[in-house]
Amino acid sequence: MASVILVILVIMPGVWSGPWGVTFNSQCAFRGQSVVIQCSYDYPRGQRVTSVTWFKGTYALGRWVLTALSYQGRFEYLGNKLSNCNLRINNLQDTDEGAYFFMFETTSDQWMSRKYLSLSVTELTAAVKPTSVTEGERVSLTCTSACAIQNIVWFRDRQPVTNPNFQASIEDAGSYHCAIRGREAIRSVSVALNVEYGPRKVSLSVSPSRDVVKGSSVTFTCSSDANPAVTEGGYTLYKDTEDTPLASGQNHIISDIQPSHSGLYHCRASNHISSNGITFPKSANLNLDVQYLPENISVSVDPAGRVAEGSSVNLSCSSAANPAADSYTWFRRTGSPGPSSLLQVGSGQVLSLPSMEPSHTGHYLCLARNPLGENSTELLLLMQEKASQALPVLAGVGVTVLVIFLVALVLLFRKKQKHADKQQTMSDSRPGGRGSDSSANTEKPDSLYANIDHFSTPSPSRNSDHSGQAGKDPSSWREEVVYSTVTIKPRETRLPHHTDNSLQDQHTQFEKPGEGDNSVIYATVTKHS
Repeated sequence: MASVILVILVIMPGVWSGPWGVTFNSQCAFRGQSVVIQCSYDYPRGQRVTSVTWFKGTYALGRWVLTALSYQGRFEYLGNKLSNCNLRINNLQDTDEGAYFFMFETTSDQWMSRKYLSLSVTELTAAVKPTSVTEGERVSLTCTSACAIQNIVWFRDRQPVTNPNFQASIEDAGSYHCAIRGREAIRSVSVALNVEYGPRKVSLSVSPSRDVVKGSSVTFTCSSDANPAVTEGGYTLYKDTEDTPLASGQNHIISDIQPSHSGLYHCRASNHISSNGITFPKSANLNLDVQYLPENISVSVDPAGRVAEGSSVNLSCSSAANPAADSYTWFRRTGSPGPSSLLQVGSGQVLSLPSMEPSHTGHYLCLARNPLGENSTELLLLMQEKASQALPVLAGVGVTVLVIFLVALVLLFRKKQKHADKQQTMSDSRPGGRGSDSSANTEKPDSLYANIDHFSTPSPSRNSDHSGQAGKDPSSWREEVVYSTVTIKPRETRLPHHTDNSLQDQHTQFEKPGEGDNSVIYATVTKHS
């Protein structure tokens, strides 16, 4: 413990009492460091020093109050009892600052320094002006202390700074301190330099970052390096073009992602400070690729419609998928719906049937698959029955029979006409008949009467011979005849041979020259009584 001694000193500069004396100089030291106070003392010959003491003095009310130092802890006496009175103070504190006195005793007397040693405890003070700047503005660094200092060095984040006056850049932001070269442990408190700048390194990320599947939730996050930091409203998200912003804010969530959301995305950031002349820097494009199962599966048939038996047919299958379908498998349903009723019949996008058969008809299923899964659709394949080869033959036979029938009909009709003409000619040639009438030559030339119904009045005897009928009155006979459907035809030159002699006579009379040119032939004569 230091003892306190009250000493009243009357200091009279320039007055000495004999050879007694103490020599030291005031010193300046830095807080936290160790300082050695250089000191020496002298006394008359023949004296022997018995004790030495350092005091720290406090001046109050016109007098000094001295407190003896204890050489334990931070204070260490480095001198001796001959002439050296050096003192070391370790880990200087602000309380160590003040006036110090030295006193020594000899075998016959004691001596205290007439002057005091002034110890100043200080520190280095660093200053950055201004402490906050915008990128491109100038900055000045200064280091001050109560002690005279030389060879000052600067550090930023423990890295040396070569020039204390510079134009601020983004990299210049940090903590600065100054120190004494060679004694870098003596340093100032750090001072921060804030350099403001616009957004840079703008980037856009998406979560999940890969394998974005249709229907899942996707989060876009925009980030940047800026000072001050970009606020929530300073971010804008775009898709494909910048015509219309998709969303604002640092994060954007799409809860039900669809293939239509695929595309190129980017964002812009702003804190109202331009960076390299750009106020709204843009991120790199981010390609969002939404994957999904095969869908919109379509199956087509070539040729379209019902397929003729024996012809070739191709079934084609296509789908929309991401990634694209890597396999297509064909099945034919053999029974009621169900997995057990499917029979695999091929693979690939096209199923070819070289020759259509009845067994090929039915429901065909195309199964499209990609790494995410599979999907399918069905098609009903129908066959058009092959036309029978007998039909053309039957049609030809029918036409032939019809032609023959028509020819036969015409021939039969002509034959009936000829026979009716002969019958009428024979009837006209009988006595009292139309053929013996003097007006026979006045008939219309080449006339043929067909479908004649002959009605006669009832007579007592229906079986009377031709002579009886010939004896009737011609006028009454004519009234009994009804003519219908009369056709005019040329007269035949010859008649078939008859055994009846009367008919032969008529034939002979019919062929007389000059009498047969304008004769009348009656066909189909029917007589009704």
